[in-house]
Amino acid sequence: MLEYRYDTQLLIEGEDLDENKIIEYFNNNFKGDCLLAVGDDELIKIHYHTNEPWKVLEYCRTLGEIYDIVVEDMDRQSRGLKG
Repeated sequence: MLEYRYDTQLLIEGEDLDENKIIEYFNNNFKGDCLLAVGDDELIKIHYHTNEPWKVLEYCRTLGEIYDIVVEDMDRQSRGLKG
């Protein structure tokens, strides 16, 4: 059993985006691991493992438009099933 089940990935398009502030918010407010938040002040790519991907989506939506959203169930994948 994985500690964090859902691989959550998305893009955020907005203005004045700050990777460091996003990383700090994740670290202070979400339980998960494998966080990547990379990009520039207009586009950030998020990758995060969590059990509550809907919270990640809610927060990221406050930063700008979110798209290319992928939430995969890594537990199912580890059992050879579609994620």
